[in-house]
Amino acid sequence: MKTRVITSLVGIPILFLALYFYNHFVFNIIVALICLLAFYEIVSAFRIRSAGWLYCAIVPMALIVFLSDHDEIRKFMPLIFFLFIVYLAVCVIFEFKELTFAQVSEVILFCGIVLFGFYSIISFKTLFPLEQYGYDSLYLILLGFGFAWGGDSAAYLVGVRFGKHKLAPRVSPNKTVEGAIGALFGSMLLGCFFTWIYSLLLPVLEGEMSLIGPRNYLLVCGVGLIASVLGMMGDLFTSAIKRQCGIKDYGSIFPGHGGILDRFDSVLFVMPFVSLVSRWLPFISR
Repeated sequence: MKTRVITSLVGIPILFLALYFYNHFVFNIIVALICLLAFYEIVSAFRIRSAGWLYCAIVPMALIVFLSDHDEIRKFMPLIFFLFIVYLAVCVIFEFKELTFAQVSEVILFCGIVLFGFYSIISFKTLFPLEQYGYDSLYLILLGFGFAWGGDSAAYLVGVRFGKHKLAPRVSPNKTVEGAIGALFGSMLLGCFFTWIYSLLLPVLEGEMSLIGPRNYLLVCGVGLIASVLGMMGDLFTSAIKRQCGIKDYGSIFPGHGGILDRFDSVLFVMPFVSLVSRWLPFISR
């Protein structure tokens, strides 16, 4: 427990440091590097010895997606599809003794899910340009992280203290129904807390009165409830793959938490949802 708390206290300033470069190309590079580390954890989890061929496909794909402008990505989609087809064929033809088609397909599918999840973080820059939306854009990203990590933390704390009924024992023996209920409230509470803090900071940051009111908090609670369920689905999804691969954690980069995928598993499912609904619902102050 102590290790998890220390890691979280160190990780929060790092998150804000990354957001400091939000409107710069550096932010894309940071998210791309995190995604590439997640790719490495995936390949390692499946214990693929001839991983070079896979990296030749998934690494260029990630760099193209993260380091290209939003409009340019569509131009590169045929190239990405071509890379997939060619390298998949190479793996099957020349590495058939080391790699099966099922292994390659599973790894690429998992990497695609991870890529989509991390790219949704970058997508906020396009959907909510800082020049037009100001600090609302950063608030929406923090809201997504709040939904994901608020649910994770509450599920752990409530599960340890009150957990008795197993949620999915075959997938993740430590997760409980009580912890899942705690996650629902944790996502909503942290989302509301971030919203309250932002409403206090907005007059200082932009010199204008905040328009955040009761309706905003109701929307945050409603979306946070759904986001919490999606976060638990992401957690169980990555846990199921860990069980199939026979590993406890994807890595050890975060003491007490595991690897990149252990820490960002819920984010992978929550961020795309938040970026989607934020276009339709008036979370923000303008």
